[in-house]
Formats: sequence, C-alpha cells, structure tokens
Amino acid sequence: MATFLYRLGRGAFRRRGLVALLWVAIIVGIGGAASVAPAAPEDSFSMPGTESQKAFDLLAERFPGQASDGATARVVIKAPEGEKLTDAAGKAHVKDLLADLGDNPQVKEVANPFEANAVSKDGSTAYASVSYKVNAQELTDKARDALTKATDDARSDGYTIETGGDALMAEPEMGGTAEMIGMGVALVVLVLTFGSLIAAGMPLISAIIGVGIGTSAIAALGSALGLSATTGTLASMIGLAVAIDYALFIIARFRAEIAEGRAPDEAAGRAVGTAGSAVVFAGLTVIVALAGLSVVNIPILTKMGLAAAATVAVAVMIALTLTPALLGIIGRFALSRKDRKARKNGTAPKNAGKPKLGTRWAQFVLRRPVAVLITAVLGLGIIAVPVSSLELGLPDEGSSAPDSTQRKAYDILSDSFGAGFNGPLNVVVDAKGTDDPKAAAEAVGKKIDDQSEVAAVSPAVFNKAGDTATITVMPKTAPADPATETLVHDLRDLSGDIKAETGAAMLVTGTTALNIDFSQTLNDALLPYLALIVGLAFILLMLVFRSVLVPLKAALGFLLSVLAALGAVVAVFQWGWLADIFGVEQPGPIMSMMPIFMIGVVFGLAMDYEVFLVTRMREAYVQGASPAEAITTGFTLGGRVVAAAAIIMISVFSGFILETNDMVKMMGFGLAIAVLFDAFVVRMAVVPAVLALLGNKAWWLPKWLDRVLPNVDVEGEKLHKQLDGDDDGQAPAPQEREPAPAGV
Repeated sequence: MATFLYRLGRGAFRRRGLVALLWVAIIVGIGGAASVAPAAPEDSFSMPGTESQKAFDLLAERFPGQASDGATARVVIKAPEGEKLTDAAGKAHVKDLLADLGDNPQVKEVANPFEANAVSKDGSTAYASVSYKVNAQELTDKARDALTKATDDARSDGYTIETGGDALMAEPEMGGTAEMIGMGVALVVLVLTFGSLIAAGMPLISAIIGVGIGTSAIAALGSALGLSATTGTLASMIGLAVAIDYALFIIARFRAEIAEGRAPDEAAGRAVGTAGSAVVFAGLTVIVALAGLSVVNIPILTKMGLAAAATVAVAVMIALTLTPALLGIIGRFALSRKDRKARKNGTAPKNAGKPKLGTRWAQFVLRRPVAVLITAVLGLGIIAVPVSSLELGLPDEGSSAPDSTQRKAYDILSDSFGAGFNGPLNVVVDAKGTDDPKAAAEAVGKKIDDQSEVAAVSPAVFNKAGDTATITVMPKTAPADPATETLVHDLRDLSGDIKAETGAAMLVTGTTALNIDFSQTLNDALLPYLALIVGLAFILLMLVFRSVLVPLKAALGFLLSVLAALGAVVAVFQWGWLADIFGVEQPGPIMSMMPIFMIGVVFGLAMDYEVFLVTRMREAYVQGASPAEAITTGFTLGGRVVAAAAIIMISVFSGFILETNDMVKMMGFGLAIAVLFDAFVVRMAVVPAVLALLGNKAWWLPKWLDRVLPNVDVEGEKLHKQLDGDDDGQAPAPQEREPAPAGV
C-alpha cells in the first residue's frame, strides 16, 4: 500500500493544478445541488421492532389522517390567588386570550379549554392547545412573535400565562460560530507548529473543502434521506477536526523529507506513502466506529454515523491527493522562514541539535515508567467515578431552564393536573377480528384502572372502522420517574392476559413509552457495538503494527479515556459542576444516545493518535532501533505534531459548546475532554510507559499469525528499501525528478 500511496502522492504533486481544479469542481457541483435542495427535515425518532414503534405504525394505518405534522403550542392559564377561571371574570379573560391567539398568523385552530375538558378540578388552571398549519421549522418569526405578544398581553390582573410546545422553539441556527472558533485556534496552533502562515493555511483549506463537500452532500440529500440539521452539524464537527489533523501529518512528514535532502516531488511521494498510510488506517478506524452505529438499529443514529463516516472518508481522500497538490502549489513556503534560509545557505537550522520537548518527555517516561503509568491511570480513574451515577433520558420541557416559560408551563400543569400529566401513555387496542371490540376495549380499560400507579384512564376512542381503539392513561408519577417506567412494563405484561381473555392485542406507546424503549434499545446495543468496533479495530491495528499487545493496549487505553470523559460529562451536565462556565442552563439526565455515539467517535479518534504516534515508533523499531530508542524516536519525530493535532481537535470540538442544541453542546464538550484525556494522558503517558515496560515483547506476534496476516507495510519499510536500493544492494534506477517549484 505504501508504494501505491507514494505514486499517488507524487502524481498529485506533479499534476497539482489538475488535482486542485477537480476538487474545486466537486465542491462547486455539490454546493450547487445543496443550494436548490429542499430544507432538511426535523430530528425524528423511530425504533423499528419496539412496541412503541409498532403502536405508532398501527395508529397511522388504522387512524389515517389523524396525525398532524403542524406545530403546536400549549398555552397555560392560571387564575390569580383565590380566584377561578370558571368564574365570569376568568372566562372573559380566557375568551380574550383565545381570540388573540386565533388571529395569529399560520394558526389552524385554538381549542377552547372549557369545551376540551382542559380545566383543573379546582378551576384555577386551564390550558389551550394551539395548532398551526405548518411544522415548527416552517413557522415564521412573525407567528412566534405574535404568540409571545398574545401571552404577554394576557399577563394582567394577576393572571399567570406560560407557554410550552414546539411552536415556541425557533430552529437553532447551528454551525458557523463554532467552526470559526475552531478554525481560529487551529490557525494559531498551525502557525506555531510550522512557523509559516502559508503552510498553516493548507490544512485549513483542505478542511474547508472536505467539510464543505460533506455537509453540502448532506444538505443536498437531506430531504430525500431524512438527514436533519443535527446530522450535518455533527458531521461538520468530526470532519473538520480529522481533516485538519490528516493534512497536518502529511505536511509535517513532507517537511521532514525535505529536511533530509529529498527532491520536492520525491518528498511528497514519500510523505503520502508513509504518513499517508497512517492516515488511511486512522481514517478506517474512525469510519468503522461511526458506521458501526448502524448495528444499534435506530435510524437517527445510523444516519448520524454514516454521514459523519462519509465526511471522514472525504477528508482521507483530500489528505492523500489535495494536500500534496497544495504542497506543489505553495512550493518553498511550506517550510518555515528559518528552514528556508538554512536550506538556501546550505546550513543546519538554528537549534537543530537541541533536544525537542517530545524527546525530553520520552526520556523522562523511560526513566520512571511505573510512576507515570500509576499516576495517569489513577487520575483518569478518579475523574471516571461520576459514571457510576449516570442517568440516561431524552430532553423534555421539564429539563428546560427553571426561568423559561416552557419549564414554568410544565410545572404548573404538573401541580394542577398531576405529575403524570406531562407524560401520558397511549394504549392501543387492536380488536380487529374479535367478536366484540367495545367489550375488549372496556376490559382493557378496567385492567389498566386497577393498577395502583395509574391516576386516570380515559374512555376508549375508536376509529371509523370500529376495530381499533386508543385509551389515554395518566400515570401518578412524572415521565422521568422510575415508577413510570415500571408502570409501562406492568401494563405491557397485561397484554398476554388481555389476548387470552378478549382476543385483542394491546400495545403501549406515547412519548414517555417511546423514550423508555429508546433508552432500553441503546443499553441492549452497547455491548454488541463495543465488541464490533473494538474487534474490527483490533484486527486493523494488528495489520498496522504486526503486534498483539500494542492493539490490546490501545483498546484498554481507549476504555480508560472514554470512561473519564463520560465521568466529566456527568459531573457537568448531570450534577451541574461548572454549569455556568459551560452554559448548562438546567442539569439533568444525559441524553440516551450520547454515550454510544460518543464511544464510537472517541474510539475512532483515539486510534488516530495511536496510529500516528506508534507508527513512528514501529518504523524506527523495524529499522533496527531498540525499544527505548524507538519510543524516543517516535516522540522526537511525532510528539509535537500529535500534540498540535490534539490541540486543534480539542479547539474545534470546544467551539460547539457554544451551540444552542443540547445534543451538540454535550457532544462538543464530551469529545473535547475525551481528546484531551486520550491524547495527553493515555497516548503521551500511558502508551510510552507500557511500551517501556514491555520492551521487545510489545512487538511480539505469533509466527503462525505473522504468516496469515498480510503485510500492509504501513511504516513504509518496503518502500524505503525499494527507493533506496536496499533490496539487492544496488542503487535504485534513476527517477525522473521534477524541478523544485518556487525555489524549494
């Protein structure tokens, strides 16, 4: 593979103009398609195979036209202390509010609470449901402003008016600020790393083109494939980080080859042949981890994973082709001013013989491997402690900020109508084929009413055919209360008796039941998912390093860093530590999909640093260095670049903490802290310490396995022999050299 990539890199360098034009044409074409594509759909949850989803599908079939895609608002009205809405004054106040709401733009219908049985028993509280003609994404600012004005005007004479529902929530404009912050920090780090503003701009150009192609493709296909704005944002977050890093490693290796006196096209070929091999396998581990989310069988996770994986694949291709082409375009400016001056004068750069920070750190770890290992493991272990208190859930208005109108409306309804009012259960009775569907529905209602945790059961509502009914069940406890989850399972356990007694099938659904099924599906999929990605990555890393212990160490190090990262997420987003600093308005349960998605992404990124750093060590080892010398060489040649790549990735992810979307904010924080732990603690401390303790055993591979595994030559050993003429002791055949561009 190294030989193929060598030819690819040298060819791209020589035909730089054509390669650059091809990539520009691709992004312009996809961007044009995205500009005329319909708007992306909203985030939606569906879980094939779960009882909740079966019930939703049955309702869509038996109650056609009943489901509404329009936005809704629930306006809660509470009378002044000591008064009732059922009094003449209260009814007049509600009537005026309903009239104002009905005159608002895009409103389809306003339900009168006195006619819809939406008044509390004591008469102090009521709610009016406002239905809109369009969904929340298509709702205009004018319509939202009119809703807010109507409720503000009604807050007079001691009446409390609060609003919930998706009509109030404007679609967050994700992207832009976060990317700019990440790009700004990345530029500073790259300038400090390369000592050249032009060279520093190259990874950013590669990243912009790669992410532009990925996100534009998502936007172009969003409507057809159901890819939401959140899907594009997460793909942008991951794609931007890896695209910068992959280009960074290629450029750093190119500069190292130039420093050894290679011709520019030869240096580009060798850089892509060696560092490019690491990029390919690093990219493959990320793609495997992200695409592996498909095994969870939750469409939204599958779409997020595949979209992000496709963006990473584009980043890999750009690193292997566009980056060497850009190196050919900028010529000598790929080097720092100091290096250009030294090269021109034929002297070594200033401080060339001074040990680098990476060298000094490696020597320190080699002297005290046990102390470094224990300190790192204990430190991450302490940070991981909060994971033991991890609570999973999906956000609702009860998790909104306490001073928000959504949270106030939620609390008023809970106090006036009961804790379970905000999370009713919907029981679907499929009585098709039974002798008496009404009797079957009545029997179901009676059995449900006998449950101790049920507050109220509504009469059955049948479809036009009279063979399917829905029953609304009000729990006594809140949606997130463990007792509500127990009630859902208890109700589902009744289905067997119901079937035997009446012949009807009973399904329990609703938002609360859907959230319970969602969390359970993720929990059930976690271990199979971990086994899949760790197993595939283990095989990939065995191919790369031709070792059993190095991949094992990499996997265990990943588990350590991801547990510590999840511990930090729990401390900030669930416990509320440093909540003000990170903009967490209301601490609460961690989003159900967060751990599994974070595990997939972090695993892929963790393997990135493992491949980039340890490949340099492996390369030195196969060329005759001792284990200790190989570790030092790896840090000398790769430590600074890996550190720069990690800082860039941390800054890119940290920028997304500023987003208003809770999932994106939490993911940005989790990924940033995970990269911090993995790159600077696990890869920079645990890895060299473990390798130092293992010595030559680190590179042990059973002979039978050595014969079975193909040699992908990621360290470029065969390539070096071929190019340097070591295969037969003869000098290599003369190669056509391209003149150095721009004075390299």
